[in-house]
Amino acid sequence: MKRSVVVLFFALAVSVTPARSQTPGACERLASLELPQTRVTHTQEVKSGEFTPPERSYVPNNPPARNLPAFCRVVMNLTPSSDSDIKSEVWLPENWNGRLQMLGNGGWAGVISYSGLADAIRNGYAGVATDAGHEANRAIFALGHPEKVVDFGYRAVHETVLKAKAIVTEYYGKAASYSYWNSCSTGGRQGLMEAQRFPTDFDGIIAGAPATDMYRLHTAWMWNFFAVHQTLDSVIPASRLPTIQKAAIAACDEHDGAKDGLIENPMHCTFDPAAMQCSAGTDADCLTPAQAAAVKRVYDGMKTPADKTPIYPGPERGSESGWGFHSGETMPAAPARDTYTYAIYQDANWDWRTFDIEAALMRSVTADGGRIAATNPDLSAFFARGGKLLLYHGWSDPNIPPRNTLNYYQSVVDKLGGLDRVDKSMRLFLLPGMGHCGGGYGPNQFDGMGAITAWVEQGRAPEHIIARRENAGTVERTRPVCAYPQVARYIGTGSLDDAANFVCATPTVAR
Repeated sequence: MKRSVVVLFFALAVSVTPARSQTPGACERLASLELPQTRVTHTQEVKSGEFTPPERSYVPNNPPARNLPAFCRVVMNLTPSSDSDIKSEVWLPENWNGRLQMLGNGGWAGVISYSGLADAIRNGYAGVATDAGHEANRAIFALGHPEKVVDFGYRAVHETVLKAKAIVTEYYGKAASYSYWNSCSTGGRQGLMEAQRFPTDFDGIIAGAPATDMYRLHTAWMWNFFAVHQTLDSVIPASRLPTIQKAAIAACDEHDGAKDGLIENPMHCTFDPAAMQCSAGTDADCLTPAQAAAVKRVYDGMKTPADKTPIYPGPERGSESGWGFHSGETMPAAPARDTYTYAIYQDANWDWRTFDIEAALMRSVTADGGRIAATNPDLSAFFARGGKLLLYHGWSDPNIPPRNTLNYYQSVVDKLGGLDRVDKSMRLFLLPGMGHCGGGYGPNQFDGMGAITAWVEQGRAPEHIIARRENAGTVERTRPVCAYPQVARYIGTGSLDDAANFVCATPTVAR
């Protein structure tokens, strides 16, 4: 899970009349605000312009945020347990739109999203973020600290938003009209956890590429590495991965009726890497038989060694250029090694070479203990109080398989009585060609906050979102991304780079 890659959201013009704190010294006085198990450690009136985040050894060269409005910065330390040390910040813009927006984390967290806070206040929101209870984006904190694992799993976000709401009320003299969650990856998991455990914390939740079951995901990354490294001949050089991706796209591009360099739904793509096979595998466009078999194993996903029962889906065709992260040439992904070393086996000397899939799976379930996995499909309490959930995932995500999000979505539909009942409260958007929380080769930016606020506040459920791809600040392609299970279909005329030439339609093949 890349913690530094974030989908950009362009906020919709808001209808709430901007409010401002009129009382001189209001920011400074927040330092003496008494909140349960919380200490406000710093307040700062920041003038409009630029803000440089505090230096942290684990976030070198954190860039300054520019073009900011004047705001009050509140830094706090939360201690809901004797072993908790949660650092959080609330940014209160001078011209406030009456709403609160909280940003989440990536990977193992340990970092406050200053870029997310900056985006929030630029658009008038009171911005909120937390480091989830520890410093540095690693799992070392989990060794011998079960309370810190609880903080990371769910408590830090919940406690932070409760305190942030109190701070907002104190500063502006009124409560936030609406509260929103907006994040991806680990942040997507955090958003789902909020909907599952604390249904009154947020009115609307945007959860992108959620790492719903983090321990199982990291187990799959370990499995992917060993699937590719069965023999020396099966190892796939990083230089070969883009070639495999190119071949997959070429094989499946036109399945949706438009030759546009995108695979609309990779689950319909049957590209077989054996088609790239050659006897020696030395050519740049060739794979050895062992390499072709390894690619197929990764596509097929994690399975039990004995009876090949599916355990976790694999990445889709069209995502191959990013596989080096989890299937690299030397060792498994660092977050996965961290997870097993410090969180699951609780042994700083654990040797990843001893990894055994069946033992690992059993141990991971026990280690999680319901603290981190956000897989509960019962969102009835969140939906009953009017909460809206916007799920999204890039089809070309190499890190978190999009079918994992699709499986969670379907589990909610099944649990709560069918699509007709769920559709008014939860919608899923799958973006062709988008990577993990952004990037990739397809349109990867969209107005998520505009969609969720219109849904929550005006009852306008998003039938589609318009995604766009930019190059050097110029929009080079737009595309409607339709609410699942519908897909975008080309009308047959006009530019393939213009969203106006596509319509949402029921897929001809059931997904």
